[in-house]
Amino acid sequence: MPLTNEWLAGPTPTKRLDRATLEERILNLLSSQNMCVLATSGADGPLATPVRYFHLDFALMFTAVATSPKMRNIAADPRVSAGVFAPLVGQASSRGAQVFGRARVLQAEDPEFGHYWPAFRWQSDHVERARSLDEPPSGPLVVVEADRIVYTEHWLRRTGHAPRQIWKRVDPRLRA
Repeated sequence: MPLTNEWLAGPTPTKRLDRATLEERILNLLSSQNMCVLATSGADGPLATPVRYFHLDFALMFTAVATSPKMRNIAADPRVSAGVFAPLVGQASSRGAQVFGRARVLQAEDPEFGHYWPAFRWQSDHVERARSLDEPPSGPLVVVEADRIVYTEHWLRRTGHAPRQIWKRVDPRLRA
């Protein structure tokens, strides 16, 4: 039987990507998609919510109504996971990331708000809802800085690399 992608057959490679290449691939995925499934946990159990996100480096950002179930869950337990994935047409195209971190809810008066806010593209949402571009939303802005990312891309097998790669945040104090 002929194989479309014969490199998918056989044992799974275990070779790791170098950090710079892995980061480039992760950032490409985060930049080319805009939806994730946010997983939170609260008193009623787990909750998986589709969320439109924006990113700044390895931080995912979104806004939400402060009284929504996901925001109640984040207040109870800020540990979250977000699944970002590209459209799948077959095993060879399988590409996605599981982002693990702690959600922080920032208001306009928070010192870090100004760092993240310029990367949040609120204007298109305002146009779609016939809201004035002279009145930007004021928050809250939810930021999830990735502590760990499990990146999956089966195309990596073509070059002898493992299809699942792990990225972990490096403490900047250790980079000296």
